[in-house]
Amino acid sequence: MALLKVKFDLKRRVRLSQMLWLLYWISVMAGVLVFGLGLFFKIELRKRSELMDNNESHFVPNLLIGIGLVACGISAMGSKICYDSLDSSKFTKWKAVLKPFLVFCLLFNALLLFTALLCFTARISLQFTLAEGLRNSMKYYKDTDVPGRCYMKRTLDLMQMEFHCCGNNNYKDWFEIQWISNRYLDFSSKEVKDRINSNVDGQYLVNGVPFSCCNPSSPRPCIHYQVTNSSAHYSYDHHTEELNIWKHGCKAALVSYYGGLMNSIGVLVLLVTFLQIGVMVGLQYVNTSLSTLVNPEDPESESEGWILEKTVKETFADVIANIKAMGKGSQVEVEAEEQAVVTLS
Repeated sequence: MALLKVKFDLKRRVRLSQMLWLLYWISVMAGVLVFGLGLFFKIELRKRSELMDNNESHFVPNLLIGIGLVACGISAMGSKICYDSLDSSKFTKWKAVLKPFLVFCLLFNALLLFTALLCFTARISLQFTLAEGLRNSMKYYKDTDVPGRCYMKRTLDLMQMEFHCCGNNNYKDWFEIQWISNRYLDFSSKEVKDRINSNVDGQYLVNGVPFSCCNPSSPRPCIHYQVTNSSAHYSYDHHTEELNIWKHGCKAALVSYYGGLMNSIGVLVLLVTFLQIGVMVGLQYVNTSLSTLVNPEDPESESEGWILEKTVKETFADVIANIKAMGKGSQVEVEAEEQAVVTLS
């Protein structure tokens, strides 16, 4: 017994074909949008690749770009098939490719679902990537004279100003590394010598942060040096007074930004998946309804359409039987070849 059998007349077949033609072109636009967002996501990752671990993968944006292009191609072909289905003479040439096309659409929908899941789960790997990458990048902040690292200070400053953040986890991360270049330190000064000698790694550590951590909305001039020294500033107590630097870390800010972007893309890919499943089912109805015309020479005659010719259980059993038959056929061929080799020898 066919699954979800529906009776069609000419009017219903024409209406279904026209609706599918429109949905396929909407799907083309959706594919273009997925392609564009995948490209945008890739550009955003490349813009801040220096702040991420070197093992950061562009698999997800590359996959989005690919499925966006494939979705456009599939939808354009599907719209042409639906348009030609209005003319039985034109539709005849598509009958041989419709079944493989529908199977390919089914596999593509599975890929779309997998991509959506990747978008929703990629936030976890990104969190570890950013944590390691930001930690290393902050160590290179002072290396403005070192080739390959000379732009790290500018990159970190722009990021902190854009995302209103400071440090990796918080502003205190800057207290644990030397972010002032030796080029701008007076090594004849007793204070500088004492600070360097008091540190086991020989680093010049200060309880200050770069200027890019300053909050421009604060009415007070920015206190980004000797942040925890209340006596160093007039009428200042860092325990009770609201700091005029950004207090939350850049890892959380970047994860929130990229995570929100990936969640939005994941929702879009899910919507495209549902749209592709809908038009695939509709195209199957078009195909079966045109193949079961009571009078093939009369396009106005009634017909029946269905999603599967048999029930899901029977279809699954047939697929398993076909796979087993193919396996047995391959085994028989191998045994025949072995027997032929033995006979010749």
